[in-house]
Amino acid sequence: MNIFSGKRIVLGVSGSIAAYKAAVLASALTKAGALVDTILTDAASKLISPLTFSAVTGRRAYLDSDLWQQEDHVLHIELGEKNQAFLIAPATANTIAKLAGGMADNLLTLSALASRTAIAVAPAMDGGMFSHPATQANLDILRERGVHVWGPAAGHLASGLSGKGRMLEPEILQGHLRQLLGLEGPLQGKKIVVTAGGTQEPIDPVRVLSNRSSGKQGFAVAQAAIDAGAQVTLISAPTCLQAPVGASLIEVQTAREMGKAVLTETAEADLLIMAAAVADYRPSSRSEQKVKKSSGGMAELDLELTEDILQLVAKRKKAERSGPAVVVGFAAETEDLIENAQAKLESKNLDLIAANDVSREDSGIGVDNNRIIMIWKDGRAEELDLMPKAKVAEILIREAADLLD
Repeated sequence: MNIFSGKRIVLGVSGSIAAYKAAVLASALTKAGALVDTILTDAASKLISPLTFSAVTGRRAYLDSDLWQQEDHVLHIELGEKNQAFLIAPATANTIAKLAGGMADNLLTLSALASRTAIAVAPAMDGGMFSHPATQANLDILRERGVHVWGPAAGHLASGLSGKGRMLEPEILQGHLRQLLGLEGPLQGKKIVVTAGGTQEPIDPVRVLSNRSSGKQGFAVAQAAIDAGAQVTLISAPTCLQAPVGASLIEVQTAREMGKAVLTETAEADLLIMAAAVADYRPSSRSEQKVKKSSGGMAELDLELTEDILQLVAKRKKAERSGPAVVVGFAAETEDLIENAQAKLESKNLDLIAANDVSREDSGIGVDNNRIIMIWKDGRAEELDLMPKAKVAEILIREAADLLD
């Protein structure tokens, strides 16, 4: 289920030039299925029109003058209480100071004071204003009250200077909202380890043995776990993807490095989902210098088996009775899909395996869709239709949550 679908989000916009980014965020949230009610301060309305927000959300954008219109019965209570999240982005130093002092002199601060749901602020101001002791003290007060402070980032500022004060980009703020909305999900309080990407085994300082895994399915699984309220550690081989907001990212390159990270992180984990494509072989020795074509040194490679990470997890679980209660694996096959997946499930003591035929062009490695067959330890099997990897991830997380229960 789309975590934003039908969720009412109040987006407060105060008077920073970063207000234009708020319009991008409002548009993205609306496209994701959220119902976005925007409140602009008087200063914000000088920088961006409320019509802009109405156009991208399909809903009314509110100004201070709306507070005194009789057709809205106690408007600030309506906005403050009937929402699932309340985000002020950008949040200027002035608005932050008002919130810290409990002031309610405009529609935005009135609504924030009336809010009974989670409040978050995304600071946006010049670097000197952000680092000022007064601003820092005000942010500390808000944090103590349970307000989420997201950002700011460092970089080029509107003043022409560089420093810490840039509002986080809209996609990052959307990720923070996504995590916030999922905090009370079915995996609340559970620690989940997810692996992703294709490991790389160095031949020399330039060349590696690897595979075509993009990491998309593993990253989607990590996001789905965050949506379900889990504490997520994402162990990833090299990839071009950006880790989901809220995931603790551990970057590795080789099978050995991934195996070490998995054993460490799963010692007290509830669930392991092994979506990475781990190399089966590595060069038995690595050249410290680039192997020249003229030397003929690449004509033959002496290979050795890499560590079988899932078997290491199963072995420790049996010997020490520690590690994840539930282990989910993937089987990327080109033939005898079900037979090979069942054999892997049994040999690695998995609770559930997701088998996919990677020889198909419309699903599997490197594309955005997948078609899998889920096979359980008890022999049950279910084939899923072709669907986006994000949807596959949601289904896998749902089934893993049922196994944990």
